Amino acid sequence: MKPNKKAEDMTVAELASYIDQSVLKPEFTQADIRRYIQEGIDYGCKTVCVNPASLDIASELTRGTSTTICVVCDFPFGLSTTAAKVLQAEAYCKRGDVAELDIVANFGWIRSGLWDAVREDIKAVCDVCHPYNVIVKVIFETDALTLDEVAKATDVACEAGADFVKSSTGFYTGGEQKGATVEVVKTMMEAAKGRCKVKGSGCIRTREHFLELIDMGIDRMGIGYRSTPIVLGLDK
Repeated sequence: MKPNKKAEDMTVAELASYIDQSVLKPEFTQADIRRYIQEGIDYGCKTVCVNPASLDIASELTRGTSTTICVVCDFPFGLSTTAAKVLQAEAYCKRGDVAELDIVANFGWIRSGLWDAVREDIKAVCDVCHPYNVIVKVIFETDALTLDEVAKATDVACEAGADFVKSSTGFYTGGEQKGATVEVVKTMMEAAKGRCKVKGSGCIRTREHFLELIDMGIDRMGIGYRSTPIVLGLDK
């Protein structure tokens, strides 16, 4: 949704409300995880986005704050069976401390044109999360897809009940990582047609890019822990 004022005129708190701070590196120590979750809270980010193994730490640190927890599911490849995705998602939702869940769509299926399977896979996760009032964000590995595939996948995810569609895991290994380009975000927004929200993720590392996407009407962005102070203008 287009904001009612220019991004460059927003306060730090308003800008931070667009951010899911990513704390997802598999090599992080427990101390690293604590540090970067706490930084996300201190910046006032909407959520901290964590791996399932970090949920206890995230729950401890976010308790009593305005920052909530986003957990990734079947990340970063999205290649579990639908039944396994559902079991994972329900286990996280049952905790009662997770606000949002980012699930990876099977992008090999998307590339194969298996649209019914893609739809059913996403719907099954939405159906298990929504009774817990957990928001579902569906990640497409957009660097592996054509723009036509991104548009069709967005349409299918909206039909399946996704609350958000999202570009990029940030862990793509099959080629160049471009992430949330203006072109990809525009494609997702046009295909969604207001039926679900759009989250940009991957390679949002400059304040200029961050502000541009807000002015386009993006709803949320996944920002790496190193880039959050940069996009918020706090790195001076």
